[in-house]
Amino acid sequence: MSSAMFGAVESGIIYAIMALGVYLSFRILDFPDLTVDGSFVTGAAITAILIVNGTNPFFATLLAIGAGFIAGCITGLLHTKGKINPLLAGILMMIALYSINLRIMGRSNVPLLNEESIFTKIEAFFTSTGLDALFASMAAAIGLQNLTSTWSVLISMLVVTALIKVVTDLFLRTQIGLALRATGDNKRMIRSFSANTDQLTILGLGLSNALVALAGALIAQYSSFADVGMGIGMIIIGLASVIIGEAIFGTKTIAVTTFAVVGGAIVYRIVVSLALRVDFLETGDMKLITAVIVIAALVLPQLIDGQKERRRKKKKRLQQETKINEMKKGGEGYASTKSNSQSI
Repeated sequence: MSSAMFGAVESGIIYAIMALGVYLSFRILDFPDLTVDGSFVTGAAITAILIVNGTNPFFATLLAIGAGFIAGCITGLLHTKGKINPLLAGILMMIALYSINLRIMGRSNVPLLNEESIFTKIEAFFTSTGLDALFASMAAAIGLQNLTSTWSVLISMLVVTALIKVVTDLFLRTQIGLALRATGDNKRMIRSFSANTDQLTILGLGLSNALVALAGALIAQYSSFADVGMGIGMIIIGLASVIIGEAIFGTKTIAVTTFAVVGGAIVYRIVVSLALRVDFLETGDMKLITAVIVIAALVLPQLIDGQKERRRKKKKRLQQETKINEMKKGGEGYASTKSNSQSI
C-alpha cells in the first residue's frame, strides 16, 4: 500500500509538469487546447526513438520540448491566422499528431527497458555519490523504510518541477506574462494597448505544449516505453489536476495557483491509485475514475459555495428581521410614552 502511494506521488510530480502546461492554455489564455493529447505522445515518441538510436537522453528530451513547442504554435496559427475555432484547431492538430507520432516511432510501441534514460543516469549519480543511501537513512529515521529501491526519481523530479513552477511564476510576472494573462481575460482591452494578441496566443500555446511534451518525454523514460495511445485523455487529467488543486489550495495569487496545480496533480494520482485498489474496479476503469473525479471536482465546490451563499442570505434575513422587530418595539414604546404624556 505505502509503496503504491509512493509510486503515485512520483508519477504525480511528473504529471504536474503537464498540468502546468494545461494551466497556461486553459486558465491563462482561456483556450481549450486539445493538442495536449497529441503533443504528450510527441514528446514521448521523439525521446523514445532517439534514445533507442543511441542519442543522449537529455538531448533527446530537449528535442522533444522543441517539438511540443512547434505543435502548440501550429495550433495557435490555425486559430489566429486560419480563423479556426479554438476547440476545432486543437482537435485538428491532435488528429494530425496521431499520424505524425506513428511516423516518428515507426510502430505503435517503442520499449525502453534496456536503454539508458535520464532516470538511469540520475540513479547512477545518486548511487555513486551516496545521496541515495543518505535519503534512505533519513527516511528510515522517520519510519519510511522499504518504500522504494531508489529515491533518485522523487528527489530529482521534485527539483525539476519546483524549478519549472518558479520559472512559470516569474515569467507570468514579466511584461509578456502580464500581456498573456490580459489576453486570456480580455483581448479587446489588451489590443487597445497595441499588443499583438495573435502572437501572444501562439507563444502561450507553444509554451503550454512544450511543457506537455516534456512531461511525455519524462513519463516515457519513467515507464520505459512510448505508446501511440498513451496520450488519450491527457487533457482531462490535466484539467482534473488544475480543478482539484484550485479547489483544495485556492487561487489567491499566481504562485499559490501554480502550487495548487502541482498539488492537484499529485492528489489526483493518489486518488486514482486508491480507487484502483477497490475490489470491483479494474485498470480499464481508469478513464471512468478520471471522469468521476473531474465531475466531483467541478460540482462539489459549486454545491459548497451554494450552501455558504444560502447560509449568508439566511443570516442577513434574520438580522433584518431582528432590526425590524427592534424598530417596531421602539415605535410602540414611543407611542405608549406619548399617549401617557397626553393623558397627564
